[in-house]
Amino acid sequence: MASQDVAAQEAALTFERFTHRDAIALGDLLREDALARELPIAFDIFVGERTVYSLALPGTTPDNHEWIRRKRNSVRRFAKSSFRINREQAERGTSIHDSKAVPEEEFAGHGGAVPILVAGLGPVGVVTVSGLPGYLDHATVIAALTRLRYPA
Repeated sequence: MASQDVAAQEAALTFERFTHRDAIALGDLLREDALARELPIAFDIFVGERTVYSLALPGTTPDNHEWIRRKRNSVRRFAKSSFRINREQAERGTSIHDSKAVPEEEFAGHGGAVPILVAGLGPVGVVTVSGLPGYLDHATVIAALTRLRYPA
């Protein structure tokens, strides 16, 4: 997937508002999907300056929360999904650590962290999944955000 396609995904998932109740509903969607599919993931929903929802399912390790922290840091610093950062770097033939001069122990340019965007405000939080290959972590987040933003 090209970086501009990931950017379009992010833009399409802009909310009119996003509350703590929305964060909990998003977490519930992720939990239900992961349990139904038996995904070995951990996830975190961060709004403002705090974690609102965090869960580690069977098959995860403490390392998953470290990946969550590093991917979330990347989204908060660059205001775009970690998968878009990954794709941009791949398109340039470099890494986030080389091109942005950020330490590897603090930032990760792998898929799975997506900004929570609100119209007129921009990013208000981050939802992050860890446990699958980066593109699948990203797809898991996008699916849950889509279900919340565009309920059936």
